[in-house]
Amino acid sequence: MIGLDIALLLVAGWAAFALRLSQWYVPNHRQLFLILVAPLLALPVFVKCGMYRSVIRYMGEYALWAIVRAVTFSTVLWAALAFLTEMTGYAGMPRSVPLLYWMLGTLMIGGSRFLARWLLWVPVRERFNGRQVLIYGAGDAGRQLSASLGQGRDLFPAGFLDDAKGLHGTDVGGLRVYPPDALPKLIEQFDIRDVIVTLPNVSNARRREVVAFLETFPVRVRILPAVADIASGRHLVNMVREVSISDLLGRDPVAADRTLMGHCITGKRVLVTGAGGSIGAELCRQIVALAPAALVLLDSSEHALYQVERHISAQADCVVTPCLGSAEDAPLLDALIRESGIQTIYHAAAHKHVPLVEANVIEGARNNVIGTFTVADAAFRLGVETFVLISTDKAVRPTNVMGATKRCAELIVQDFARRAIVGTTGQRFCAVRFGNVLGSSGSVIPLFKDQISQGGPITLTHEDVTRYFMSIHEAVELVIQAGSLAKGGEVFLLDMGEPVKIADLARNMIRLAGHSVRDEHNPEGDIEILVTGLRPGEKLYEELLIASANARETLHPKIMRADEPCLTSEQMEAVLGQLQRGIDARDAEGVRALLMNIALRMDTGERAPGYDRRAIAANQF
Repeated sequence: MIGLDIALLLVAGWAAFALRLSQWYVPNHRQLFLILVAPLLALPVFVKCGMYRSVIRYMGEYALWAIVRAVTFSTVLWAALAFLTEMTGYAGMPRSVPLLYWMLGTLMIGGSRFLARWLLWVPVRERFNGRQVLIYGAGDAGRQLSASLGQGRDLFPAGFLDDAKGLHGTDVGGLRVYPPDALPKLIEQFDIRDVIVTLPNVSNARRREVVAFLETFPVRVRILPAVADIASGRHLVNMVREVSISDLLGRDPVAADRTLMGHCITGKRVLVTGAGGSIGAELCRQIVALAPAALVLLDSSEHALYQVERHISAQADCVVTPCLGSAEDAPLLDALIRESGIQTIYHAAAHKHVPLVEANVIEGARNNVIGTFTVADAAFRLGVETFVLISTDKAVRPTNVMGATKRCAELIVQDFARRAIVGTTGQRFCAVRFGNVLGSSGSVIPLFKDQISQGGPITLTHEDVTRYFMSIHEAVELVIQAGSLAKGGEVFLLDMGEPVKIADLARNMIRLAGHSVRDEHNPEGDIEILVTGLRPGEKLYEELLIASANARETLHPKIMRADEPCLTSEQMEAVLGQLQRGIDARDAEGVRALLMNIALRMDTGERAPGYDRRAIAANQF
């Protein structure tokens, strides 16, 4: 920068003489001395004015005023030297030359820096693969937001919208200001999908008008809170980002193998059950990105199905078919698989909330066990190529009904896998077992955030509770890849890293939100952690393996295969028959005893309490 400034000032000095004399001017040795000394006078001034402290890529309007001040002061010094040389009797310069030198110096020095800034941003724009956004409001908040977004990779500002007619057509911070009625053209021109409203000083009524106007267009509208509100902590909790896998476990997710990702999906017709749930919805998002031939969404919740279908259809290049129904409806499943020609099924439909399933044993067994059998049976009979069950770490040595139902579901999948192998159908049935996912409907993260936003207390069941955590995105990536690795009958385990202590997670979230923990060491703290005791069926810690010696490596470093015991087809048929009779009779205690004893007997060989009080064929297990 210093070298370029010296060269530009030498050119500006010579050009000032040439313009003044209107010819290609060759200075005499005295004028050449003045031209050569100009950079020597200017450089100390430039250093003092901070000209070399600015990072060119992020240089803003303040730098232009620094340039004007520095060039002005150096020009005054140069002119003073020139007139002093005239006073000593030497021929100096015409009086208009300093003015020309000031104009040329300002233009060249300022122009070189802004040209460099533009050139430095070119590769950034070329690498940019995110979305362009518009900012509603070209005031101070809008300019600060555009500067922040310009340094990122996910969102890039395309311009401003503003109601002030005097700003229309002008540039603010390098971005053009448009009238609001230009939005339809801008959406088409820049592929705008997001508009961020930055109107911190307007009334709530005016803000509602702006939002109502924007919601008539196919864009997502977000509002930036006032800086004063953020500083006071009013919006701080809502702005806390989700705790990421690297924050919790200190490890980075392994990049997905694109071949494994597309093996069961690309060009295939895929069915996702439980598509409206947190896991099911993420499955759908990743599936449509892998170019399936068709995607069928099945869910029993009308609202959840509507939401996921609306979001998936907007980004899908294939036919997306929403189907409102239950995984227990065999005729519906037969029709769906036949009519859509389903080749791959991801069975994510399940009741997962431990306390709710504990309190609703019959419905938990019906949905998680009978539903899994119904879907797997339809897949087997109708020739579906790949069936993947989404299981849970709670299926290992279960202490609750939910875990027991998922262990039974795994046994069902293993049974159908054996049938496919015996019958040489070429079909593959497998299950994928993993722990908690961050941000899911059953995760403690949203619960803790809500409790923090309400001022506490945070409810914790036990100080020593630990859980495995993984991001939804990584978990689903690994589920898809595990399905591609299946040969039939595997229970795949995802590497969840190290377990996280929930009490530590709660304390970290309180601190992330800008609060302090209220306890015996800090009685004046903001938010208390209240220990409520373990809920029915809840374990202090979860496991992924029945026995560590059962784990086998696969081609993927984050996916293991478990070799675990299973039932014969005759035993499985007997269990399901008894379970269905218990469900039909609404015998919750009998169903609970049956489920717990099947799961525990398979895992440990021991009978659970209450086993003998029901008419269960013990000799079969």
